[in-house]
Amino acid sequence: MRILYIIYQICIGLPIFLVLTILTALVTTLGCWLGNGHFWGYYPGKIWSQLTCITFLLPIKVEGKENIDEKTSYVFLANHQGAFDIFLIYGYLGRNFKWMMKKSLRKIPFVGKACEMAGFIFVDKSSPRKVYETIKNAERVLQGGISMVVFPEGARTFSGHMREFKKGAFQMADQLQLPVVPMTIDGSFDVLPRTSKLLHWHRMKLTIHQPIYPIGKGPENQKMLLEESYKAIESGLPEKYKGQVPVQ
Repeated sequence: MRILYIIYQICIGLPIFLVLTILTALVTTLGCWLGNGHFWGYYPGKIWSQLTCITFLLPIKVEGKENIDEKTSYVFLANHQGAFDIFLIYGYLGRNFKWMMKKSLRKIPFVGKACEMAGFIFVDKSSPRKVYETIKNAERVLQGGISMVVFPEGARTFSGHMREFKKGAFQMADQLQLPVVPMTIDGSFDVLPRTSKLLHWHRMKLTIHQPIYPIGKGPENQKMLLEESYKAIESGLPEKYKGQVPVQ
């Protein structure tokens, strides 16, 4: 079965995925240029992600949607198991949101321009002024139920275990006084780990935990949000992936 799945993904899945990616980027860019960036910046990407998972025959399970309110803006946080985290969240979270991304991703052909047109939040840490501009841009965007999704580890895991969380997302949530929603991704590491170029067939699961609301504003609130988010996300992982990431 493994050999058949490799043949399928190379000969059928990959060509379909490349066509879907280019079409989605073009539709998103054109739609956002014509107007209503919140619509065109989300729904084409959502459909692209769902079709990608369907194309590669990946079962999906989502739990905890009842924990979030559709009219509230959140900072969604998830562990970063692999490249398919993007398709799992984009396709199945069921909330209109903007990605928080490294500014270097603007350079990806087609996709970078589409992300820019969609109003995704590019993080620029080159100076305090740029950081301030990033926060103000997020404040303009995150209104009326529009949320943000961040991978606080900053990069994909090498082992399936979580890395330490960076503080940026929690500083932004604190500054904007938004609740954070921890989400556990399980199975993406088994589909396509960082060290692999070929997919493995495996179920992916997204667990949406209870929102964590700010208690005041400042370093203590940021620390609380970080620690509680880490614990919640880790609680949804299989035992073999719990605990601090081993030294590489």
